[in-house]
Amino acid sequence: MTADFLLPPLNNPWMVAAFEGWNDAADAASSVIDHLVREWDAQILTELDPEDFYDFQVNRPHAHADEHGVRTIVWPTPTIYVANGAERDVLLLRAPEPNIRWKSFCELIVKLAGLAGVTDLVTVGALLADSPHTRPVPITGSASDPEVAERLGLQSSNYTGPVGINAILNHSAAHEGISAVSLWAAVPHYVAEPPCPKASLALLGALEDAIGEPLPLGDLEDLSEAWQRGADELAENDPEISEYVSELESERATSELPEASGDAIAREFERYLRRRDANPGS
Repeated sequence: MTADFLLPPLNNPWMVAAFEGWNDAADAASSVIDHLVREWDAQILTELDPEDFYDFQVNRPHAHADEHGVRTIVWPTPTIYVANGAERDVLLLRAPEPNIRWKSFCELIVKLAGLAGVTDLVTVGALLADSPHTRPVPITGSASDPEVAERLGLQSSNYTGPVGINAILNHSAAHEGISAVSLWAAVPHYVAEPPCPKASLALLGALEDAIGEPLPLGDLEDLSEAWQRGADELAENDPEISEYVSELESERATSELPEASGDAIAREFERYLRRRDANPGS
């Protein structure tokens, strides 16, 4: 199980990864990769052979037809892109969550990251939660480096139970000496239809904090505002949802939310400064 590719010279690269499926409520995490691929005009570095990692009765290939009616088969293929970031080069991994050979898959990704000189890996995910859409999207996570965890305000997780591929990849990377960070956005379960740009925007902000350099927002802010208006209208027109949102809000007073803490406000201000310095004329 190998990947054939020509590795270009890279400047202090880092990697961000997202997986469709169990780890990707409302497509919020994979949308972060899609956004960065577009904004950075990222190019495909390599594609892994899906035969090694997928049960095609679970992740079925799709038939597509172009404007001329020519049909092609699109397989569930893990794809690694390469892009030039503001200060460091970036590898972007987007894939459906593998069905089989998780250990081999993660070992291969970590090996490729090591060959590229990656020193930092961030996985992004999204989960459904009892979180009101009227509040900032909660971001939780973990880091293999305690200093990084403290800087990002990430609490150590006491979770025990089933995990997704994100956890296995982070564990594999940390074992090989790559600093690994896991970030998760909480998507309100009553507005879980994809996309959820508000959650993607929150993940992008947390990703920026983790790597310490400005990331392009593109149209995510406008899309997030439009999503917010749509969710507000849904709640206004559905008495049951409106009542439920009120209950969630009462349970989570703004002063108790991590997003309203002094540390979170400071991180937001740091993002502003990074973006201002990166775009002095704006």
